[in-house]
Amino acid sequence: MYYNGLYHLFYQYNPEGAVWGNIVWAHSVSKDLINWEALEPAIYPSEWFDMHGCWSGSVTILPNKTPVILYTGIDPKKRQIQNYAVPKNLSDPYLREWIKPKEYNPAINPGPNVNASAFRDPTTAWFVNGQWYLIVGSRRKHRGVAYLYKSKDFKTWVKTPHPLHSKAKTGMWECPDFYPVALSGGNGLDTSIVNGDLKHVLKVSLDLTRYEYYTVGTYDKKKNRYTPDRGSVDGWAGLRYDYGNFYASKTFFDPSKNRRILWGWANESDPMEQDMKKGWAGIQAIPRKVWLDVSKKQLLQWPIEELESLRGKNVQLINQEIKKGEHIEVKGITAAQADVDVTFSFQSLDKAEPFDPKWKNLDALDVCAVKGSKAQGGLGPFGLLTLASEKLEEFTPIFFRVFKDSDKYKILLCSDARSSSLGDMLYKPPFGGFVNVDLADAKISLRSLIDHSVVESFGAGGKTIVTSRIYPTIAIFEKAHLYVFNNGSETITVETLNAWSMKKPVMNRPIKQ
Repeated sequence: MYYNGLYHLFYQYNPEGAVWGNIVWAHSVSKDLINWEALEPAIYPSEWFDMHGCWSGSVTILPNKTPVILYTGIDPKKRQIQNYAVPKNLSDPYLREWIKPKEYNPAINPGPNVNASAFRDPTTAWFVNGQWYLIVGSRRKHRGVAYLYKSKDFKTWVKTPHPLHSKAKTGMWECPDFYPVALSGGNGLDTSIVNGDLKHVLKVSLDLTRYEYYTVGTYDKKKNRYTPDRGSVDGWAGLRYDYGNFYASKTFFDPSKNRRILWGWANESDPMEQDMKKGWAGIQAIPRKVWLDVSKKQLLQWPIEELESLRGKNVQLINQEIKKGEHIEVKGITAAQADVDVTFSFQSLDKAEPFDPKWKNLDALDVCAVKGSKAQGGLGPFGLLTLASEKLEEFTPIFFRVFKDSDKYKILLCSDARSSSLGDMLYKPPFGGFVNVDLADAKISLRSLIDHSVVESFGAGGKTIVTSRIYPTIAIFEKAHLYVFNNGSETITVETLNAWSMKKPVMNRPIKQ
């Protein structure tokens, strides 16, 4: 949340180790979303209604300027229930201490006909028709459900007769998020704005797949129902914020710059022994501004502008041709920690290879697995070799590949970690997403944020994003290299490439009391 000039980040944290369990709400503050100082945990198990952990939730700032946390606790019966916390001292600029008033807790019990073992992650609330509303993620058998609750005073909550939305065969809906987006322009909207030229977005994190999916649609404030637009699909075939390591995300409205910011967890899937060896597991991805694309069918995302304050030395490539089989090094920057923005162009779409009908029912990441960066093609693969060793024993390619599919083109963006590390026992999958972009001008852009063990890549101005976690053993620090490459028969031109060395921000520094 943004409150009195400071950004507050609350996140799930185990203070006792790099594995799951002993969960508290860690708390950090920032003036710019980039440099962070750590405080003591805001919430930790201390009452009967959260004795088995303080799990995910959200903050709502009330009209009297009081921020209220609603979060999921687990009680002695192992029921998931929603609880209420407020700052102990509003005059403390850091809001260090939070209390759980007994008269208001628990705030929301599962009640009859609700699965008490799958009832969690309340959203930021919105105000409409004289009442507050929020949703809680759940499931009924295999149906994902966003239960809707209402309150007149933000203390006593009642479940509405029907959910805001649900969908069969999608399983548990974790970390739901529901918010308005303007039909035009990049500005964000406060969560309680429900009138005007806008649509709504419903995002859910699917426990079954460990990926996130969202739809764009319409919120009927009279019936309190959300309906995805035609063609906006719930579940596995739907749109994702990010097609890689990205889960349990949350947006918030930032009134200081009139924008909605998305922040997600770059999760990992390594064995517990590896996480213990590393000493940590999971990081926060770079905050992203999020808004509605001009098509009104999907969202756009872009790294927040404050990230540019970390930029250092800049190098450029202009109108550099790359023929089949070539890779050209981008020299003069710290390749292990860089911001790279490049526009590729090509003369013709004629060499785009046919899209195999057998791939119709495959996920984009499966197509990336079949057609990796080393598999020579027609128009692509072309892109960046990030965190590469000098002799290319290790590298993580971020690349496009263009296919001809009957009378249209399919553009694939991949981030392939399979060659990223010589380390054993690590989770190193290929990830990918299709990019809904018109190639009429024969150009496509890519921005990649490279930071030692993570690469976040934004295709076509933020239409498709892929985040990868990687652990090179050779290509580290000054031994990391960056290349542009082309393994397609169609010559590719790097029209413009800007790359910056990135400085390290302030991270996790304790605030002096």
